[in-house]
Amino acid sequence: MYRNHTIGVVVPAYNEEGFVGEVIETLPDYVDRIYVVDDCSTDGTWAEIRRHAVIMNDQVSLTDSEGQTVTANGESNTVFDRRVVPIRHKENRGVGGAIKTGYLRAREDEIDITTVIAGDGQMDPNLLPRFLDPIADGTVEYTKGNRLPSEEYRSEMPRFRLIGNAVLTVLTRIASGYWRMMDPQNGYTAISLNALKAADIESMYEYYGYCNDLLVKLNAKGLCVADVAMPAKYGDEESTIEYRTYITKVSMMLFRNFLWRLKVQYVLPRVHPVALLYSVGALASGLGTLGGAWTLYSSKRLKQASVVRSLMSGLLFAIGWAFLLCAMVVDKQVNSGQEVRIDD
Repeated sequence: MYRNHTIGVVVPAYNEEGFVGEVIETLPDYVDRIYVVDDCSTDGTWAEIRRHAVIMNDQVSLTDSEGQTVTANGESNTVFDRRVVPIRHKENRGVGGAIKTGYLRAREDEIDITTVIAGDGQMDPNLLPRFLDPIADGTVEYTKGNRLPSEEYRSEMPRFRLIGNAVLTVLTRIASGYWRMMDPQNGYTAISLNALKAADIESMYEYYGYCNDLLVKLNAKGLCVADVAMPAKYGDEESTIEYRTYITKVSMMLFRNFLWRLKVQYVLPRVHPVALLYSVGALASGLGTLGGAWTLYSSKRLKQASVVRSLMSGLLFAIGWAFLLCAMVVDKQVNSGQEVRIDD
């Protein structure tokens, strides 16, 4: 336990032979349950997980007078039938699917705080208290890493990842309503039991954009989140992400989630000015864009230049963007109390 809270760690793993075992071994003793989810690996990942699970679970064999298990080094944990829970998917579902499986098991076990540490060894377990403390204090319901607050922290991040991360940061801010949030792709997270029960975990996105999707779900429930500063770290493992497909798929998912959040937050309870501003802005800018395209076509192909049509299209486009910007400003004000930044 950690500060009287049971702690779970979800370790998603896909072809992480040679890495996942060390991740399991280096998790702190206050971690009560470790859900290691093999996402149908094709190498020796599953065998490595099972081997380390047997070793770790054999250590949890004694019980003290207060009903708590005593590990090999004398630390006390809440009683569970085993500390490491190996889980294997029959088919590959993606990292989001692996984390969803772990989340559902942790929710079933009523774990107070559930964290995610990848099976590739990129996440330092010694940083866990920085993610756990804000939730244990009752300040927030969800914490996530942020590798972007300083040049020192983001120095190891490749430039192409940095650019992609910046693009997805902007898109995720608009979609989620967490306007101060940075580094939405960071998978080092912790979530409270309350948030696991409130958010619709069953429908969580199973591709790499699961973390972006979860942020939208948390905001729709009015839950507070925190960005936790941490350094970027890259090891010998190879990324399986195809970034062109990745950014396209996640962007489309965020657009759908954005529309869903507007409906849930600003339409269904009562029609809010944010919904009206976004609607008018989208309509006006869309008409302005279509008008500009038609003006360009008629000028080039039909030789029918029209100064009035050009001016009207430009004016409509400008008015539309003015409404969109106003919508973003109001949306930011509505959600301003749901974010915390934790820097060094």
